[in-house]
Amino acid sequence: MKTFRRLIFGEVVNAVTFVTVGFLALFFFFDFVDEIQGIGKNNGAYKLEHALTFVVTMVPSHLYELLPISVLIGTIFVMARFAQSSEFTILRTSGLAPAMALKNLLGLGLVFVLLTFAVGDYLSPASDRFGQLLKSRYMGQITVGLTGAWLREKQDDRSFAVNVATLTPEGQPSGIRIFEFNKDGQWLALIKAKSGVVTNDTWELQGVERNQLIRQGTEASLSRKYKDSETWPTGITSEMISVALLKPDRMSTIDLFQYIRHLSANGQTTQRFEIEFWKKVFYPMSCLVMMVLALPFAYLHFRSGNIATHVFMGVLAGISFFLLNNVFGYMGNINNWEPWFAAAAPGMLYSLASLGAFGWLVLRQ
Repeated sequence: MKTFRRLIFGEVVNAVTFVTVGFLALFFFFDFVDEIQGIGKNNGAYKLEHALTFVVTMVPSHLYELLPISVLIGTIFVMARFAQSSEFTILRTSGLAPAMALKNLLGLGLVFVLLTFAVGDYLSPASDRFGQLLKSRYMGQITVGLTGAWLREKQDDRSFAVNVATLTPEGQPSGIRIFEFNKDGQWLALIKAKSGVVTNDTWELQGVERNQLIRQGTEASLSRKYKDSETWPTGITSEMISVALLKPDRMSTIDLFQYIRHLSANGQTTQRFEIEFWKKVFYPMSCLVMMVLALPFAYLHFRSGNIATHVFMGVLAGISFFLLNNVFGYMGNINNWEPWFAAAAPGMLYSLASLGAFGWLVLRQ
């Protein structure tokens, strides 16, 4: 079926590209309008070129989010147009079996799956990080929530609670507090540092104040020492700190997996992050679901003028898929569902429904 692949693949790719570019242009415009308000802040340091660059760094994230819905709209348009012009009917009478049509579309869908995965796992996280650091460089430090970012770590028989107030424009921690506890949960020491540099397995702390609790029998006293610098061994990486800056769905799959392992090793809940991890795994595969959802439109009989209505109905079905995806994520987090099930269930449900509709349309031909 080289004729089918040559005819359909080119049309679908062109339609998906057109829809994606249209969506990205729309998002670029709205993002730029939003960023204009920040021009001139920080004593005029944040300029027009910085705002434009920051908006450009947001494009990969939008591309990752929009690719599946663009695949759906573009493929529905092509399938409906072929059905309306009877081109698909000619292909069927030439020997194109329904299973072969589905197989070929899924093959094209795999290309979009790989593209979505590459954008979401490599391009988008790097671009988001660069954009945040660029903005902070010209608009000041990045404040992480109201109380800063909190992380925990166990080292042998000691445990540590680490608080980072802000991130510098270079992405390094600032306003650091490290609380040290023994195995019984009793407080031992507090390390305060003005700033730090995260390296492999250590933090190089600058402007250090160490408060140490010294116990002698039933009495205890507080020792306070000041240092210009101190090396603190830790497994907490800059990627883990960035979780407080980047949403979990903006992280790469590997970084998210490593952060889950860190939380689990330190006895912290991982349900929310595990769901996000599996959503990262299954989200690119939603391009296949969109392909299956679009194929039945090739077997419908269109009158002139009603193609737009069917395309609009298909778009609504695609939007409902993404809404259901978010609903299952929230419900899975609240009800402690298996993370992989909460992430995969919407795709499985819509795939089965689409295949059912496809089979029904084929049988009634």
